[in-house]
Amino acid sequence: MNGKFGEFIAEKRKSRGLTLRGLAAELGIVPAYMSDIEKGNRYPPDKDKLYELARILCLSEEETNTMFDLAAGEKENTVSPDLPEYIMGNEHVRVALRMARDNNASSEVWQKVIEMMEEQERGKK
Repeated sequence: MNGKFGEFIAEKRKSRGLTLRGLAAELGIVPAYMSDIEKGNRYPPDKDKLYELARILCLSEEETNTMFDLAAGEKENTVSPDLPEYIMGNEHVRVALRMARDNNASSEVWQKVIEMMEEQERGKK
């Protein structure tokens, strides 16, 4: 564990004026557990609790994605908790990811993919 998830949560909690005890109560966990999470002594909670954290802390979509990525970073070989169902639910995604891995896709290639999807999204509006 690197503790970055806990630091992120503590920072967001404090910026929202929430106490550790108050946040723990809203999440339905004991304050000691919340304290251990913020100190990097415990792994982040499960996906449902992460969504609750995002709601309680009024996180933007970007902040929520950062939170998920930081949660995944606390464990070795872990994918952000908001992605496995999507990845495993779509064969094309798995094929694309494996191709990218096998071809060692560069950041530039991924940026082009992102731009293509953004263009497609703009076309829907």
